[in-house]
Amino acid sequence: FFLSLKLEKKTKGKLQKQICQVVLDHFEKQYTAELGNAWSSVRDVLTSPWCWQHALLLNRFSQCPGLESSLAEQGYHPAFPAALPYLPAAFRCYIRTTPGRFPSQKHQPGKLKEYYLLNAASLLPVLALEVKDGEDVLDLCAAPGGKSVAILQCACPGHFHCNEYDDLRSRWLEQTIESFIPDALINLIMVSKLDGRQIGDLQPEFYDKVLVDAPCSNDRSWLFSPDPQQAVLRLMQRKELSSLQFQLLRSAIKALRPGGSLVYSTCTLSKAENSDVIELILNSCRNVMPVDISEMARGVSQEFTFLSGMQQHELLVLPEKGRAWGPMYIAKLKKMSST
Repeated sequence: FFLSLKLEKKTKGKLQKQICQVVLDHFEKQYTAELGNAWSSVRDVLTSPWCWQHALLLNRFSQCPGLESSLAEQGYHPAFPAALPYLPAAFRCYIRTTPGRFPSQKHQPGKLKEYYLLNAASLLPVLALEVKDGEDVLDLCAAPGGKSVAILQCACPGHFHCNEYDDLRSRWLEQTIESFIPDALINLIMVSKLDGRQIGDLQPEFYDKVLVDAPCSNDRSWLFSPDPQQAVLRLMQRKELSSLQFQLLRSAIKALRPGGSLVYSTCTLSKAENSDVIELILNSCRNVMPVDISEMARGVSQEFTFLSGMQQHELLVLPEKGRAWGPMYIAKLKKMSST
């Protein structure tokens, strides 16, 4: 026991040193103003990687006998209650309240992985999207591919378009798909490297469902920027992100069929990149309306902590000790029929 305590202290010291002070100071100012009292407990989790948790999304295409009972023995339980408005039977995700990480599986060509390790909150945008078999689906900013894999655990789209503009991240996306999805299904997936802002013009009114998991100021990783200069640059460019996010959303709306719906998500707490972007879209696009996702939020309130006072079409997951999921912002919109 003493040894593990010693190790923990050592690890804590190591991780503590890596916090980027310039980013923390910036967040301190912004998030105290935006989140009020909630910020101090969120900050405690974000700056303490040893209390972070990882969920396991099981891969329905790779049966692993005994995995679920082994997870149960280690204190894992299903993350999402069956009472959710949308929870396909094949969608299985396991979490536990204690921190720590299940061993990850290496990529082996020709062999499918049995599970995907991720932040459980990043599955909420997929559950909010409610993809059904046969629908045409676009994942506009798809790398590293966790949400694409999760969509395929839910349903088999008629046409599934995964797009990633960044070259390196696009290769990462392709490898993720190859690691989790059988060849027969990979043929249904189109991976592209287009500028997401142009897809709406290239494929107008083509999709039933669109996921916009937008590039954002990733609070968790930014806090541990190894290079202070790069961190300062990131913080300066942060203001430009909301304009990019707005353009991606506008493109997604063009790509949607009338009656289709989209989910917008980020992994930042920043209001400028979350509620403000959605409000701007709702004010400037006459043909979209907000969709109430409060029923899903109520359904998962045992496992996730949400910021109070949000609109019914949006939610913000706040990391907390014991449920260190998030940050994750989610909003759902629907395109009106053109009648």
